[in-house]
Amino acid sequence: MDLRELVLKTRSYRRFFEDVPVPRETLRELVDLARQTASAANRQPLKYWLSWEPEMNRKIFPCLAWAAYLKDWGGPAEGERPSAYIIILGDTEIAKDFNLDPGIAAQTIMLGATERGFGGCMIASIKRETLREALGIPERYQILLVLALGKPKEKVVLEPVGPDGDIRYYRDSEGVHHVPKRSLDEVILHG
Repeated sequence: MDLRELVLKTRSYRRFFEDVPVPRETLRELVDLARQTASAANRQPLKYWLSWEPEMNRKIFPCLAWAAYLKDWGGPAEGERPSAYIIILGDTEIAKDFNLDPGIAAQTIMLGATERGFGGCMIASIKRETLREALGIPERYQILLVLALGKPKEKVVLEPVGPDGDIRYYRDSEGVHHVPKRSLDEVILHG
């Protein structure tokens, strides 16, 4: 798969085949990719909490909010939940500001997951203190993002933003997830 195809296949998936595991070793490989990417001032302040066991996954799931634009959907149902998570943490003993590092790491992990036949969703809407308490994450680590991972159980389609300019994603009657994207000419201001 070439880079363009990999990027186009790397979507935000919110429903998974929960019974298809993401092995611990795969999670470690994904973090290994992320740890080798750029880091502001090369401080490398990110740490990662891996979850692939159902018991820990059950502790993480209720700490997350899913798909704000889908008002009548409370998140994936039993059997459609992620089979793994990677929690991206910032070590405050290394840095106080994590700049772009979490975004670079998260996208790298998602690209790597897609390449391996998995998918995921980057989640920043997190009940951070509830999650910290549920997992026993020490105070020195700031909870930055949660990456929900698994084998996707839904189809995600990219489409042009319509004439009304509405960029909100939605699901059609067949459960297909539609994501409007602005055109190339709209996002390039010069050149």
